Amino acid sequence: MTPSRKIDPPAGRAPNDDLRFALWSLGFRPFYLLAAAFAAFSVPVWLVLYAGFERATTWPPMLWHAHEMVFGFAVAVVTGFLFTAGRNWTGLPTPTGARLAGLCALWLTARIAYLADAVTLALVVELAFLSLVAFALLSVLVRARSRRNYFVGLLFVVLAATDLVFYGVANGSIDAPGVAAVSRAGLYLIATLTIVIGGRVIPMFTANAVRGVRQFRRVWLDQFALAAVVLAFALDLAGVGGAALALVASVASIAQATRLVGWGALATWRNPLVWILHASYAWLAIGLALMAAAALGWVAASLVAHALGVGLVGGLIIGMITRTALGHTGRMLLAGRAETTMFALVQSAALLRVFGPSLMPSQAMPLLTLAAAAWSAAFILYIVVYWPRLSRARVDGREG
Repeated sequence: MTPSRKIDPPAGRAPNDDLRFALWSLGFRPFYLLAAAFAAFSVPVWLVLYAGFERATTWPPMLWHAHEMVFGFAVAVVTGFLFTAGRNWTGLPTPTGARLAGLCALWLTARIAYLADAVTLALVVELAFLSLVAFALLSVLVRARSRRNYFVGLLFVVLAATDLVFYGVANGSIDAPGVAAVSRAGLYLIATLTIVIGGRVIPMFTANAVRGVRQFRRVWLDQFALAAVVLAFALDLAGVGGAALALVASVASIAQATRLVGWGALATWRNPLVWILHASYAWLAIGLALMAAAALGWVAASLVAHALGVGLVGGLIIGMITRTALGHTGRMLLAGRAETTMFALVQSAALLRVFGPSLMPSQAMPLLTLAAAAWSAAFILYIVVYWPRLSRARVDGREG
């Protein structure tokens, strides 16, 4: 009889290491799960409030919803993503362990305080959170002289300032045209970040995943498209509407659509991890076209916020928190049925939320309910599938 042979684990990895609790090993792990849980919870809560549930609060429910989808949901994902990317960019450590857990506790405390209507306490905690994230990112970027990426640390400084202005306007202590414009400012900041990061990674991911794809990319087009979007956002925040905003937003929409086609969008339909990024980025062009239409009085301005918030930001988030979670837990970059279902649900939520009530106004509430259900189902499914992956050590035995 041939003697049995002992199989040693991979170098640097202990037996059963894949069962080791690793939630605090890197920023994407807890923040992706927190963001998904908050996304699944907060939208149904908002729908109940929108449907007429009476609750005396300092802020109207609409302000809470607008604020929390940016400063709660989106900021959590951006924090987790940038802590992880920052380590890759610089080779230096970003918060892990107790520091990471402490930042998560601050984020969660702010969410609970806002929901409990303790808005002043919530603001103080949230400003502390945003400041500490900015410091953590800038400290490693400056040490590594990663000048190209300084803006991601400064983004949190700008978000903190925007949050402070939002609070002041909402409470009447700052005289400004309206809190709606301030809430859009936060959304536009996140949308601008997705344009910059998306412009870097979507063409690269496409070229790596789709063999023989033909791409058209020009630096001048990237710069022009970004400048046009920023100008459209600035004009809208400044209250400039009419033909001027319609023209700039239309040009920006065409420029972004041209970029997307040039990245090989039409060749990605067989690969869910790639097509979700293209489908989500297409909402940027759609949102800008809706901005032009709203400036001319043809559609409601709220459609722009939901095209950018649900379609662009929400779609890219579900695409990136699956892709980066797979890669950074040592798994193959392959989307299974669960991931494909998540992607389809978020895209369905965007279509229903943006176009449903306009096309079928008599069925507005049922359509909004369907949109909220699709959105929440996507992120609940993410938690179910990715909790075991994000809470345990990498399957390849590497750190992170």
